Amino acid sequence: MDKTFSKEIDRELARLGVSPETAGPKELYTAVSQAAMELLMPRWKEKAAGKRACYFSAEFLLGRVVSANLLNLGLLEEWNDWLRQHHLHPDVLEEIEDDALGNGGLGRLAACFLDSAATQGVPLDGYGIRYRYGLFRQKIENGFQREYPDDWLRFGDPWSVRREEESVVISFRDQQVRAVPYDMPVIGYGEKGVVNTLRLWQAEPVEELDLTAFNNQDYDAAYRNRNRAEALSAVLYPNDDTQEGKRLRLKQQYFFSSASLQSILRGYITRRGEDFTHLPEDVAIQLNDTHPTVSIPELLRLLMEEHLLSFEEAFPLVQGVFAYTNHTIMAEALEKWDVELLLSVIPQVYPYIVLLHNRLRRELRDRGITGKEAEPYFILDGTRVHMARMAIYATHSTNGVARIHTDILKERALKEWYALWPERFSNKTNGITQRRWLALCNPELSALITDEIGDGWLTDLDQLEQLVPVLEDGAVVARFQQVKEEKKRQLRDYVAKREGFELREDFLFDVQIKRLHEYKRQLLNAFAILDTYWGLKEGRITGFQPTAYLFGAKAAPGYYRAKGIIKYIGEVARLINSDPEMKDLMQVLFVQNYDVSYAEKLIPSADVSEQISTAGTEASGTSNMKFMLNGAVTLGTLDGANIEIVEQAGAENNYIFGATVEQIQDPGRTDTPEHLCEAQPRLRRVVESLVDGTFDDGGTGMFRELYDSLMKGASWHKPDQYDLLLDFQSYCDARLRANRDYQDRGEFAHKCLVNVAHAGPFSSDRTILQYAKEIWGL
Repeated sequence: MDKTFSKEIDRELARLGVSPETAGPKELYTAVSQAAMELLMPRWKEKAAGKRACYFSAEFLLGRVVSANLLNLGLLEEWNDWLRQHHLHPDVLEEIEDDALGNGGLGRLAACFLDSAATQGVPLDGYGIRYRYGLFRQKIENGFQREYPDDWLRFGDPWSVRREEESVVISFRDQQVRAVPYDMPVIGYGEKGVVNTLRLWQAEPVEELDLTAFNNQDYDAAYRNRNRAEALSAVLYPNDDTQEGKRLRLKQQYFFSSASLQSILRGYITRRGEDFTHLPEDVAIQLNDTHPTVSIPELLRLLMEEHLLSFEEAFPLVQGVFAYTNHTIMAEALEKWDVELLLSVIPQVYPYIVLLHNRLRRELRDRGITGKEAEPYFILDGTRVHMARMAIYATHSTNGVARIHTDILKERALKEWYALWPERFSNKTNGITQRRWLALCNPELSALITDEIGDGWLTDLDQLEQLVPVLEDGAVVARFQQVKEEKKRQLRDYVAKREGFELREDFLFDVQIKRLHEYKRQLLNAFAILDTYWGLKEGRITGFQPTAYLFGAKAAPGYYRAKGIIKYIGEVARLINSDPEMKDLMQVLFVQNYDVSYAEKLIPSADVSEQISTAGTEASGTSNMKFMLNGAVTLGTLDGANIEIVEQAGAENNYIFGATVEQIQDPGRTDTPEHLCEAQPRLRRVVESLVDGTFDDGGTGMFRELYDSLMKGASWHKPDQYDLLLDFQSYCDARLRANRDYQDRGEFAHKCLVNVAHAGPFSSDRTILQYAKEIWGL
C-alpha cells in the first residue's frame, strides 16, 4: 500500500475533524479525493509543448469520477486496502452522485474520449458548462415520469479547481455575465498516461448585488442580475418549446463557446504574441455536434474586432482550426436558429454569419452553382441560420461516427456537400473506454481476461483477440458463466435496494438502456413483451426460457410522447408482474433514475443487448459496444455500429432482424399501418392495446396519442414514422430465437465470449488516435 496516499487520507480526515470510524460518505469522499489530488498535482502541471486539441461539447456525462480517477492513478487497490483496514464497506461511496452533466451517448462519448486521450498521451482538453444541476433525477410515480433537480454538488466537488483569475466576460444584447472556469483533471492510465484538463464554465453576475435596489427594499430587483446570470449554467438542455427557452439554449451555447475561445486565444498570445498565422499549428478544436457551432463566427469576430485581422486573413485560420463531428441525420438535431431570435441574443455575431454566407455563395458561384441549385447550401435562408451547414462549410473536416452513418451522410443527407468537398469527409466509428466499461464495472470478468492473456488489454483492447484460442476451453466458458451469475446477483441486490423489486437472478436478462426516444423504439420492445406474454398464456409459445426484461431511460421533460411510452411500459410491467402464472416465466422492470452508475450494474449482468433502433437512424450507439465488451449478444437492427459489431463477432453469435435502410427508403413501398395490422393479427392486438381498455393511461390521452402517431401520423410526420409495425414480426422471431438458444447455456456463453474477444476495435483509444492523426494533426 502507498503509505503516502494512506497518510494523506488520514490527514484530510483530520482536517475535516473526523476519524475513519466517524466519517460519513461525504467526509470520506472529500478526503480520498483531496488526497489523490495532492499526489497528482505535479503531473497535472506538466504540459507538453506543441499543438493541443480542444473538445467543445455541450455535455460531458462523466458518471461518478472518484473510482475511475483512483483506477487511472493506480490507487484503487490502495483505497480498497485502506477501507478494509478500517472495516469499511467497499460500497461506502455508492451514494455519491454521478457527475451527470450530459444526457446520453453524446456526453458519454465525450467522457470516453477524454479518458482515452489522457491514457494514450494525446494532448486533448475538454470545454463545456458546469451545470448547477445535472440531468434531472427521475422518479416513476403511478407509472409516470416525474423530474426533480439533480443536485450533483451536494457532496461537494473536490475534483474541481476554481480558476478565478482566468474568468472572462460574456456579452449578450440584454446582459453581461462572468464566465468562471472550474478545471477538472483528466487522468490517463498507465505508462503513457498524462493529465489533461476538462474546463467547465460557470455563469456568475458581473455585479452580484444591486445595492441601490436592496436599500430601496426591492429585494427581487436587488438579486435579479445574479439570478439571470446563474440561469445560464443552471440546467442541462432547458425545455425550449417557448421563445424564452430557445433564448436560454442559444445563450448557453454562446456562453461556453465564447468563454472557451477567449481562454484559448489568451494562451496562444502568451506563447506567440499577436501573430495569429500559426493558430492552426497550435490549436485544433473539435465541435461535438452542432451545439458549439456558434464558435465559428465568434472566433471570426474575436480575430477581426479585437485583433484587427481582415476577413480574408481570419477565415483560413478559422477553417484550419475547426473540425466538426456530425452525430445524427435527424432534422430535429441539425440546429437552425431563427435570425430574429439570434439578433435578440447575440447581435454582435450575426455580421460574421453574413460574411460566411456571402463567401460561401461566391464560392458556389465560382463553381457554377447558382439559383435554386445553390439554396440547399445556404447558411442563411432569409429567416433561419443553418448551423450544420455552417459547420460543414467553415471547418476543414466533417466526420460521421459509424460506417453506415458516414455513408448515409455522403450518399443522402449531405450528398451535395460531399460532391463539392469529398476530401473533408471521413468516418471515425465511436468507441468506449475499457477502463470504466470493463475494468471498473466488471472486475470479475477483467480478472478472467487478465488471467488468460495478461493486462495489456487495459491500454490496447485489440489484445482481446488473444482470447480466441481459449474460447473452446470448457473451463474458461464455465468461469465466464460464474462471472455472469455473480453480476446478476449484484444487480439483484442493487435493484432490491433502489427499487424494492425482487429480481430473479436465475432468469435470462434482456436489457434496453438508453435515452428514451421514439427512434430507439422502446415501444416496439414493450409490444413484443406483451405478445410473448399472450403467447405464453395461450400456449402458442413453448419451451420458453424465463426472462427478466429490464429498461432504463429518461424522457426529455417536454417530450410528451416519450413519457407516454414510459407509462405504457409500466402498464405492461404491472400486468405481467401481477400475474401469478408468470411468476416463474417473466418479469418486467423499468428502473428509476437510470444513469452511468446504474449502467455499470446493468450492463455486466445482461445476456441480451437490445439495440433495436430503426435502420438508418442511430448514428452509432455506444451502449451496444459496452454490452458486447461485457459478454452480451446483440439483438438488433442493421443500424449504427451494430453492423460493425456483427462483422467482428459474426452474425451467428448475434441476432439481427428488421428492414434495412434500403428497404425502408424504397420509394415503391406499399405497406401501410392498416395493411400490416390486417395481415398480422398479433400485431393488431398489441397496437390496439393502446386504446381498447387493456391498459390505463390515467385519463391523460397519452395512449391514444401514441396510437394515432402509429396509425395516422401527424402534420409533421408520416404514420409509424420509425417503422415499428414493419419490424414487429421479425423482431419477435429474433427474440424468441435468442430465447431458445439460451436453453444451451454453455453454447450461449460461448457466443457471449466470442463477442468479448472481438470487441477490440470498439475502444475509444482507437477512435481518439484516429482523430489525433487524421483530423487534428497531432
